[in-house]
Amino acid sequence: MTESQLQEQIAQYLRLQYPNVLFHSDFGSGIKMTKGQAIKQKRQNGGIRGWPDMFIAEPIPKLQNNRFRVFNGLFLELKKDGVRLKKKNDEWASDHIAEQAKMLARLAEKGYRAEFAVGFDEAKRIIDEYLSFDTISNENFN
Repeated sequence: MTESQLQEQIAQYLRLQYPNVLFHSDFGSGIKMTKGQAIKQKRQNGGIRGWPDMFIAEPIPKLQNNRFRVFNGLFLELKKDGVRLKKKNDEWASDHIAEQAKMLARLAEKGYRAEFAVGFDEAKRIIDEYLSFDTISNENFN
């Protein structure tokens, strides 16, 4: 399965399991573009590389370590099954993956949950956990 097919599969899963959840998948991610298309996409992304493949626009209050935390949404950097993120020495497997990890860390600092997901099963697990596990109602914040 290609990364593009994985994105389609995750999008279909979200439409079926969570029909009221808004999400966006980056079509340009992982596809070969002409030089002109790549320049245009770079300009449209603020010149910043490493944006994750998918965003779920669902703010979620969570209980973590006995403290309430609100995530502004979930960013996923999707990788097809079998992709190794790190080498045996715990370094990132490539400069590209290191760049993506840096972007995920920046997004997490801004209040988003932001993670790598390798394969459909891991992506599904992260999404299901994000949208359901330890979710508390907004009335608990009033």
